[in-house]
Amino acid sequence: MEYIKEELIEAKRQIDSTLHKLRETVKTLEAKANPERYKSQITLAQRRVKAFEIANYFIENEIKNS
Repeated sequence: MEYIKEELIEAKRQIDSTLHKLRETVKTLEAKANPERYKSQITLAQRRVKAFEIANYFIENEIKNS
């Protein structure tokens, strides 16, 4: 599937925004009084961060090559 450069730039912008929110969520959960209680939520958020970082990497490469 091919995307125009503007679509890729907008997708990257949306991913960057989501990444920021997820990273803040992880910080907030880790700062709670009993972070062990939120272990599954922290793990899920960290996995999503990694997935979005990978997606961002490929989008950035696609933008550079277009």
